[in-house]
Amino acid sequence: MDLKEINNYGQEMVECLKLETSPVAVKLVPKGEEIPEGIKKVDEAIRHCQFVDRVRRTGEEFYTLGEDQMCKGGAGVMGLGALPPKVASGEFYYKGLKQFSTQDAAKRTIEMVPTLSPDSTEAVLYAPLEKTTFMPDVVLVICNPKQIMLLTQAYMYKTGGRLEVSFAGKQSLCSDGVVQAKEGKIGVTVGCSGSRVYTEIADEEMTMGIPVELLSDVAAGLKEICPK
Repeated sequence: MDLKEINNYGQEMVECLKLETSPVAVKLVPKGEEIPEGIKKVDEAIRHCQFVDRVRRTGEEFYTLGEDQMCKGGAGVMGLGALPPKVASGEFYYKGLKQFSTQDAAKRTIEMVPTLSPDSTEAVLYAPLEKTTFMPDVVLVICNPKQIMLLTQAYMYKTGGRLEVSFAGKQSLCSDGVVQAKEGKIGVTVGCSGSRVYTEIADEEMTMGIPVELLSDVAAGLKEICPK
């Protein structure tokens, strides 16, 4: 795939699914590698989920460093530093958010969250898929359950089978959406406390993370199964 194909897939996805916002291209630049020329640095420090939500609505393209990522839990799972100790230990979710019966239960959940090695990522790039100037690792599609259904059916069109997904309502757009998909697995996720509070993602919206290497199969399937 080249960038023109990637852009075309993005436009086809918007038109076929009648998406109200753009699919978002995300790239994790490995530590020590150069950030592509011509891409501006973001102008504010917010959370990863907020960056994704901003890009899908505004059509901007930019890169972020660890210093720009306000949610250090999300930054940590994507390899921009390490998970904060209170997140890794489960204390934040047990004592802070009171979402678990014990800290051990919280820690057990966090230990199962797909996470990249600490300090393995230099920067995170964001752009609307139909206009991206860089080759993404992952495409995030935020849409309603029916559109998630169509994306799933599109992926199944070529080879069949079943889509096995894993989520826990924690680290949703970062781990479930980006890291899991970067590892080659389509991820479907329902959101998390942060992404539901700090973004404009609607209650009725979900997220699918698609590895770029599977994008052509999904796009081809959509052409066949999308409602006319």
